[in-house]
Amino acid sequence: MAKTVRLKDIADRIGVSTVTVSKALSGQKGMSEELREKIHALANDMGYVPSVSRKQDFTSKSYTIGVLISENFMSEYSSFYTRMHQQVSQIAMDKGCFTMLEVISVENEKNKVTPRLVEDNKIDGIVVVGRLDQEYLKAIKDGSGIPMVYLDFCNHTGDEDAVVSDSYNGAYCLTNYLFDMGHKDIAFVGTILASGTITDRYLGYTKSLMEHGQPYRGDWIIYDRDLDSGVMDYNKYFKLPKEMPTAFVCNCDLAASMLIKKLNENGYKVPDDISVVGYDNYLFPGLCDIRLTTYGVDSYEMGRNAILNLIRKISGERYRQGIMILEGHMIEGESVKKIN
Repeated sequence: MAKTVRLKDIADRIGVSTVTVSKALSGQKGMSEELREKIHALANDMGYVPSVSRKQDFTSKSYTIGVLISENFMSEYSSFYTRMHQQVSQIAMDKGCFTMLEVISVENEKNKVTPRLVEDNKIDGIVVVGRLDQEYLKAIKDGSGIPMVYLDFCNHTGDEDAVVSDSYNGAYCLTNYLFDMGHKDIAFVGTILASGTITDRYLGYTKSLMEHGQPYRGDWIIYDRDLDSGVMDYNKYFKLPKEMPTAFVCNCDLAASMLIKKLNENGYKVPDDISVVGYDNYLFPGLCDIRLTTYGVDSYEMGRNAILNLIRKISGERYRQGIMILEGHMIEGESVKKIN
C-alpha cells in the first residue's frame, strides 16, 4: 500500500515549514509566487491528496470552467498569459473543477462567432484571460447566460466581474523609482489605448511626471504594438526618439526586452547609458541578458480570486462582485543606474 504523503513530507523535501506548505496549497498569501508554484509542483509529483477536512474547504460540486484567450496572446513569447492559463487550470483543479481552453481566433472574434465550448454547452462558467472585444463578450453573455469573470482586464460596463492588477499605481511607483534614482528625462513605451492596462500604466507614468514638475513630451511616447490587434511588432514600432531620455518606463517586460535590443543595436548600453524598467515580472527565458527592474504582478492571487468568484457565482453563493484590483510590488534588477 502506497504511503500517504503528508504536508511535513513536502515541507522536508523543499526545506520550508509545514505552515508554509499549508498556506501554499490553500491559496493563502505570505510567500513568493515562485515558491508557491514549486510547492504545488512537488505536491503533485509526490501524489499528495488533501485530507477530508481540507477537501471540505473546497467547493462541494465539480464544475467545468471554460478558459477563453485571444490567439494574439498565445504567441511564442506571450509567456505571461501562458503562465496565467496554467495557474488558473491548477487552481481550478485544486478546487475540484476542470478547465477547458479555447483559443479565440481574430476572425471569429471579429465575426462574433460563438465559442465552441459555449455552443456545445460543455461548460458551467467562463474565465476570459486577457482582453477580448467588448461587443463579442456581450454577445456571448447575452446569448448563453453563462457566468463569466474577466482576468487581467475590464471594460468598465458596470455589470461585469473582473480581477485586475493595479496598473495605474504600479507604473506610478516605477516612474517615482526612476526619479528617486536621479532621472528626470523619462519616456514611456506602449501603444496608448491598445489595452486598458497599457493606458492605465501610461496614466500612472504621467501622474509621476506631473508631481515631479516634468513636462509631457509626445516624442517620448514610444508605440510598441498595433492599436487595433494589440500585436507587438519589433520592426514596425519601437522607434527611438531623436533626443534620447535617460530612462524608459515600459508597459510590460516583453516590451522592455525588445527596447533593450533596439537600444543595443543603436549603440546604447543598459544601464550604463540608458535605464529601463518593465512590468509583470515575467519574461520568456533567453529574451533578455540583463535582470530587469520591474513591477511584480501576483498572477497566482489574481487567478485564485477569479476562480473562487466564478465558482461562487455559478453555485449562486455570495461573492465579491465588480472589479477587484490587486496590488503588486517593485522588484529591483540590474537595468537601472543611479545618476547624479
